[in-house]
Amino acid sequence: MLTNKDILLTVKGRLYSICVQSRILHGSETWPVRKENVATLQQAGMSKVRWMFGIKVKYGVPSKGLKERLGLDDIILVLQQKRLRCYGHVLQKEDNDWVKMYGV
Repeated sequence: MLTNKDILLTVKGRLYSICVQSRILHGSETWPVRKENVATLQQAGMSKVRWMFGIKVKYGVPSKGLKERLGLDDIILVLQQKRLRCYGHVLQKEDNDWVKMYGV
């Protein structure tokens, strides 16, 4: 469905964020985020976006424009949102909860 030319780009973008991006970032709330990880995540995400459009890197099409056409946020922004959401859940725990004692 992601490569089907009959489907609207906004629908493809939502499908991508629900299926692909969520699988790429599965469990990322607990990852130690390093520069190497960030670069790998961005590369993996953009390779899928380029695959959806059928555009190779050598064509020189800017990644930002492709993500805007699909209505996607940067994968690093999504990662930060997921981590902050998880941190908020940990802060709401009781003080004697093991998640709060060892997680924060």
